Amino acid sequence: MLGHIKYRCFAMSRTVSLLLIFCICWLWQCKPTIESSDFGPIGSFTSGIEGPAVDATGNLYAVNYKEEGTIGKIAPDGSAQLYIRLPDGSIANGIRFDQEGKMYIADYTKHIIWVKPSADSPIEVYASHQSMHQPNDLTIVSNGDIYCSDPDWKNNSGQLWLVRQGNCMVLETNMGTTNGVEGSPDGQYLYVNESVQRHIWRYKILPNGRLTDKTLWHHFEDYGLDGMRCDANGNLYVSRYGKGTVVVLRPNGEFLKEYTLAGKKPTNISFDPTKSRCIYITMADRGGVEKIAL
Repeated sequence: MLGHIKYRCFAMSRTVSLLLIFCICWLWQCKPTIESSDFGPIGSFTSGIEGPAVDATGNLYAVNYKEEGTIGKIAPDGSAQLYIRLPDGSIANGIRFDQEGKMYIADYTKHIIWVKPSADSPIEVYASHQSMHQPNDLTIVSNGDIYCSDPDWKNNSGQLWLVRQGNCMVLETNMGTTNGVEGSPDGQYLYVNESVQRHIWRYKILPNGRLTDKTLWHHFEDYGLDGMRCDANGNLYVSRYGKGTVVVLRPNGEFLKEYTLAGKKPTNISFDPTKSRCIYITMADRGGVEKIAL
């Protein structure tokens, strides 16, 4: 009788062990595969890291390097340094380069769009308007027009601006929490997302810069939205804040692919003009940049 009980205990123990091994293997297989790698020193930026933008020689720029009110520069070899310190009281968010290599910077505390005409020149006020909440992200379309998202986070609302030759024109008010903004590569469409509402809107761009044919192009059921970028084929890359992924949507709004990141809070995305199959993602929870080879 005692031997029978010992055998039953052994069999149960073996079954439990096998079940435990199976569960561990199943969980391991279900664990998302991280598809990014670190680029530059992690932790060298604050949680307010944003931007990012890559110049024609492959240098990446992101805001809030070591402290707020700065812009850092990461060289192609991954080494990082302070690039510029903004005027007192200024804190930047989105950064873009135009076709001439001029850097445009959205300053959300002073409601200014700065321009840095060249690497050796100081920054200058390009545009400003007292009705802006806090200019957030920028995109520059093929004719040089700048579109700027302008969220009011406190009230979960926002605006959208056109900046043309230094003049500001509000295109839409009473939107959701406007954040990511991007133009299609053919210059026909503008995409604007609302972080809290998780909508992505698409507009047709008119020759005068105004917008028409507003369409709810895509909606997500969970997590936030932040910066967006289009590739040369018109696919839209969307940072999923809180989920730790980058989702790729086809030009018709259909899901194409989703990349998993090491961090959970991607704030924005930039393509590298010197590497056609590479994107960089700024990560608020890691204080640095992750890289995906496409």
